[in-house]
Amino acid sequence: MMDATIINAGSRRRGMVSATVILLGLAALGAVGCTPTDADSSAVPSSAGRVTMTSFAPLVTEIIPAVVNVSALQRPHKTAAEAPAVGASPAAASGLSASALDELLRRFFDDQQRKAEPKFPGLALGSGFIIDPNGYVVTDNHVLENADNVIVTFHDASQHRAQIIGRDALTDLALLKIDAPHPLPYVRWGDSDAARVGDWVLAIGNPFGLDDTVSSGIISARGRDIHSGPYDDFLQIDASINRGNSGGPTFNLRGKVIGINSAIYSPNGGSVGIGFAIPANLAKPVVEQLKKHGKVERGWLGIEIQEVTPEIALGFGLAKPAGALIAGLGTNGPAVRAGFAQGDVILAVNGHDIIRMRDLPLVVAEMTPGQSAEVTVWRQNQEIILRPIIAAMPHSSETADLGQHNIEVRKSPMDVGAGLKLAPLTPVQRRRLQVPVDVNGVVVTAIGDDSPLARLDLVPGDVIEAVGQQRVVSPEDALAKIKAAVGSNKVVLMLISRHGASRYVALSLSDREIGTWNN
Repeated sequence: MMDATIINAGSRRRGMVSATVILLGLAALGAVGCTPTDADSSAVPSSAGRVTMTSFAPLVTEIIPAVVNVSALQRPHKTAAEAPAVGASPAAASGLSASALDELLRRFFDDQQRKAEPKFPGLALGSGFIIDPNGYVVTDNHVLENADNVIVTFHDASQHRAQIIGRDALTDLALLKIDAPHPLPYVRWGDSDAARVGDWVLAIGNPFGLDDTVSSGIISARGRDIHSGPYDDFLQIDASINRGNSGGPTFNLRGKVIGINSAIYSPNGGSVGIGFAIPANLAKPVVEQLKKHGKVERGWLGIEIQEVTPEIALGFGLAKPAGALIAGLGTNGPAVRAGFAQGDVILAVNGHDIIRMRDLPLVVAEMTPGQSAEVTVWRQNQEIILRPIIAAMPHSSETADLGQHNIEVRKSPMDVGAGLKLAPLTPVQRRRLQVPVDVNGVVVTAIGDDSPLARLDLVPGDVIEAVGQQRVVSPEDALAKIKAAVGSNKVVLMLISRHGASRYVALSLSDREIGTWNN
């Protein structure tokens, strides 16, 4: 079973407990993906023009032949149920690279686990749906993790061996192909953008091995980010889905697929009415590329980004906290060639406003490599237009990383320089701390526990590259710029480098209310 821990579900003031996002593949038992649907074939018009549902049965009868069971026989040592969640490691969630020690420990424990595991293959069970009468089946990528053989079981219990056409870990989607002597029953894509919160959905599947289980519910929310990857934009549904439902479709009232079930949010491993489906409008182009090329080609800018918080917005002179802040750039990516700079805030791409940080990867990924983009950027208190040529995302995770850096912000009226000790970044320090050659600044050598900057998670070994968008050249220069920032806008904005990754941090020194802007 694959799972990814979500940081607290709500604010600490409400005392909500942590839960777990669980990818819905099921190993060693057997479950097919349930699929939310809505039946207007048994709908009765009301006097107000609305539709009153009398039964889902006619629609279930129509679509259930296209929902299948997917069984993946996997090589020893690693089954889908045991593998880590895609893109959900702490390092991936923070946007920072794992340290050498973390990598060493990971390899050690992986090796110990392999030695302890039995030397026989595992069986992962999930769901899928036929999207083409010629036998193309859509399912979740994590169901097929490390698979050797894949068997698709139909509603009538007939079985067919399936070929893996392609997989995409970033969206957790996969495409299978089965050969059948006659055209197969299939379902069509719907428009997930038209799905509204409150619309009915119906789930059909094999939770815990209970064949063809049907459950109904509504769309509870849209645009959910569960930190499973850079393209999270899930539909949240409350139709009961459980382990083994991975890859099953979510239907609208017309029997069209508007989503693919992928995960649940749960404190106990079972359904609590919070499930997540990949939107059809995100899945459809991915599936089409898998069908055509066996892989997915995405647009790429070559930047690392982080959220623009209210404090960051004040520090950069923005009218409101919106956009995506560039924390770092690749060495020779499209952004560098187009003149982007560290500290730029991307506000719009081709007229599409970037309201939240995670809007940017979704917009860029959909663009065709080689296409010119018009990007609105906030730099030095004014908007400018840059026109990068979008490139294809490299397959190497090192060069393709679109790190999404979260920052921590604290408030304090205290002297920010108290307890802070800085030193020049000498060649010896650079080698000892493994600071990249393109990073310059001053090194934090010590920081008092009572220092406001300590509450920013500033630690010895961090390199302060800039304060208030101005590069620092010496410890004295850094302290002077910090004090100047305190006197001007009550927000200390710093660019720091840690373990080779750069990010912005902000400290609010004002008691004024921040965060009243609408996102």
